[in-house]
Amino acid sequence: MGDRQEYQGKGLGLVDDKGRVAIPSALRTTLAKNAPRDDGKDGGTVIIAPHPTYRCLIAYDPGFIETLKRECEVRDEAHVAATGTSDYNILARAGAAETLPFDGSGRFIMPAFERRYARIEEVAFFHGTFKWITIWSPRVMIETDGIDPFLKEAVEFQCAEKGIVL
Repeated sequence: MGDRQEYQGKGLGLVDDKGRVAIPSALRTTLAKNAPRDDGKDGGTVIIAPHPTYRCLIAYDPGFIETLKRECEVRDEAHVAATGTSDYNILARAGAAETLPFDGSGRFIMPAFERRYARIEEVAFFHGTFKWITIWSPRVMIETDGIDPFLKEAVEFQCAEKGIVL
């Protein structure tokens, strides 16, 4: 992964009726460095896919594709070792990604199906996890078992600061 920077930070993005949303500043800066535009202008490329476990999305740069593919292959190999059969869903889920441009303000159009799948409506919570960015519906994150209490409180706090009632 060489010069690829890791994703750290969190923030809310308001989603308009067309699905436009802006990636929060700290995460956008890292994403732009990892996936700059070919023409040198502000912005870049973001890839959106379903999270391997949770009902949320992940966002990453094109430089992470090979790493993600290897991780999925290792998971499938472990499944084969345990059961004797491949779990084709592991690679199929990761491969169901959408490559999208984002502008200098971090705005991109989140595809309608991905928004529906993740239950993202008017607001999205972005959270850096070093290797990728998770994108959550705040309500879904709070209702999901196994999510760190710090993150749940962070999303509640940020929503309350913006006057968003959960």
